[in-house]
Amino acid sequence: MTLSRHNPAELSPPTGFSHAVTASGTRLVFLAGQTALDTDGKVVGDTLPEQFETALTNLLTALAAAGGTPHDLARVTVYATDVADYRTHAAELGRIWRRLAGRDYPAMAVIGIVRLWDEQALVEVDGVAMLP
Repeated sequence: MTLSRHNPAELSPPTGFSHAVTASGTRLVFLAGQTALDTDGKVVGDTLPEQFETALTNLLTALAAAGGTPHDLARVTVYATDVADYRTHAAELGRIWRRLAGRDYPAMAVIGIVRLWDEQALVEVDGVAMLP
């Protein structure tokens, strides 16, 4: 299994994502959207960084259960209820990402949305991984 990250010089330098990822392997894992839910199904954390850390941890837990690691992530989508707040905390969110998932960035997008299923949720993260 290999993931190759492509960041052409003709595009703006990526910060915290890759422009394209080529995946080859034998198992494709689709990861459901994860929010900052604890094991009791309650949203935890009052700030976007707190909720992002829990949501990403939940995503990585689901990925590990499927036999994967953060390195196997080919695509991640982040849904944020306040994109301006996301941009304000971008450096902190990047530090959280690197601490939990490392520096092998998947192809990523951040999408602003009106609200999530749980009204208290500020962010949701889903993804696709390629496993050997």
